[in-house]
Amino acid sequence: MMENSARLLRLLSLLRSRPDWSGPDLAEQLGVSPRTVRRDVERLREAGHPVHASTGASGGYRLVRGASLPPLLLDDDEAVAVVVGLRTAAGGTVAGIEETSVRALAKLEQVLPARLRHRAGALGEVTVALPVRGETVAPDDLAAIAAACRSSHTLRFDYRTHDGAERTRTAQPHRLACTGRRWYLLAWDVERADWRTYRVDRIRLHASAGPPFTPRELPDPDVAAYISAGISTRAFTHHAVVVLHAPLEVAASVVGAAEGVLEAIDAETCRLTTGASSIDALAIHIAFMDLDFEVESPPELADRVRRLGRRWTRAAG
Repeated sequence: MMENSARLLRLLSLLRSRPDWSGPDLAEQLGVSPRTVRRDVERLREAGHPVHASTGASGGYRLVRGASLPPLLLDDDEAVAVVVGLRTAAGGTVAGIEETSVRALAKLEQVLPARLRHRAGALGEVTVALPVRGETVAPDDLAAIAAACRSSHTLRFDYRTHDGAERTRTAQPHRLACTGRRWYLLAWDVERADWRTYRVDRIRLHASAGPPFTPRELPDPDVAAYISAGISTRAFTHHAVVVLHAPLEVAASVVGAAEGVLEAIDAETCRLTTGASSIDALAIHIAFMDLDFEVESPPELADRVRRLGRRWTRAAG
């Protein structure tokens, strides 16, 4: 049987891992009796952890969210993952979060055991943060949009389009996505009665939240692929489908989520769907991926690739 202190830590970790636990389930996980679970819950309460207990057929235990942040219990891999995440956030695309991330990182590194400090420190010693170019997202705006997604409340905002014009939108937000460089919002546009993907850095929220709404069925079970298609293909006037002569994992290392949607054909080839503002831009964009390819559509792209191929051959002598 585990020592009492280790068992209490294990019990606290279990209570944090999901909203509700029954007494028998906790007892089974800990290898003790339900009576011991009740005593251990009392010890957690005495230590300041608000554990709610309910009786009856559906009774059980639930860790109540407190007014202050309780101590976190992290295993080795979780601790290193948090350090990596904080280092990434310190140079990320959310405005104003850099200093906060550095402070949190310093506190965490102070309490890391030596074995983990070495693992986490190696990343910081050899990593150089490159400056983030382009628009950033205000953390308050990101939090407000995330809260509206979770609580299903309509948003009203001014949106700056790609040509610089500003429009007022009313949208029902559903999901946020991040490509590592930009944040995007998937929402149902009320006026246009259709799904739209918005760049969050172009959104200027109105002060008050809109009325609640009933969440819709998402436009695609694979939400990530749908958003990727929205920002890499549907947003552009000209679309293309090409077969890349490379395995999916190789192509994915070249083609980012904002550059196109990939799907495997077989072990050696995959299909890319992408978009651009012109046929010329499509041809150059695909050529610069440095992968052999065949054009499936449109015919205009195939003609342009042939003409460019002849021109580049002549230029090479």
